[in-house]
Amino acid sequence: MTDDRLTRDNLHLSEATNLLADRIGTHAPRQLGIEGCAINCPKGVEDYVRAGIAPATRVAYRADLAHFEAWGGTVPASATEVSSYLSAHAGTLAVATLTRRLAAISVAHGACGLASPTRSLLVRATLRGIRREHGTAQTQAKPLLRENLFAVLGAMGNSRRDVRDRALLLLGFAGGFRRSELVSLNCSDIERVRQGMVVALRRSKTDQEGVGRRIGIPLGRTRHCPVTALDGWLAQAEIKQGSIFRPVDRHGHVREARLSREAVSIIVRQRLSEAGLDPSGFSGHSLRAGLVTSAAQAGVSTWKIRQQTGHSSDTMVARYVRDANLFVENAASCLL
Repeated sequence: MTDDRLTRDNLHLSEATNLLADRIGTHAPRQLGIEGCAINCPKGVEDYVRAGIAPATRVAYRADLAHFEAWGGTVPASATEVSSYLSAHAGTLAVATLTRRLAAISVAHGACGLASPTRSLLVRATLRGIRREHGTAQTQAKPLLRENLFAVLGAMGNSRRDVRDRALLLLGFAGGFRRSELVSLNCSDIERVRQGMVVALRRSKTDQEGVGRRIGIPLGRTRHCPVTALDGWLAQAEIKQGSIFRPVDRHGHVREARLSREAVSIIVRQRLSEAGLDPSGFSGHSLRAGLVTSAAQAGVSTWKIRQQTGHSSDTMVARYVRDANLFVENAASCLL
């Protein structure tokens, strides 16, 4: 019997909580300003100040400050103390993680009305040295390219989970969605049009103020159509309102809860494995990266790619385009 604790539909994966962060939050001192709020905020102001920082960022700040405190750090902290903290973890934590820890420490000081030690020459020089010594390259999720996506879809059956996962993979790829955006979608966000459907994205990582944007999902030219797949899932699961993507238990019952961001990554890796492909390096972000890379290989302009994905600049898209074009008119191809 399959242990639901190890499956992508573990109901705990659908809870919008972070148990570690909750434990940290109960012990972290108020004066650290971990919620991004200054001490003694006027009545009615604190909630708005807190709302100015995304929930996920607040969770990250709580965890980062708790780690600093567990090491022996305090707020207020001196530049020497912060530099020593960086040095102590330079060999074990990624540069990006250390940079985020500095951001949390800086926010904590600002919330208390204190000057941040992270701006000191000593701390900046220490971090610069760590970058030179340990490098700054970040591991990127492998893109799930069009041909591999089709191989994955071809290996899937017709169970309720299969129908859901087919819709999730195709919509995630076609819309270039982040995993958080994908699982946040509700039935009311979908508008059917002659060319396919329009998805209203209410909020995203780069749109914390909820301005929103609309993404066109065209009817597919192959049997793998994202519009048809989504309609099939909603019909089979009898979902008419509320969240679109939900957990399905081992008996095929659809739960009311919303699928979690972590579940998207698990689904991608498990489906790749079931199709006989190596899932190493793939995650929920592979759908978004796969669209960008596949579109670049097909000659789609960067501004049209950005229109679909919502990237703020060509710089963010360029790294995918560079990888996609590594062998296009390659300088060595005509020499060897």
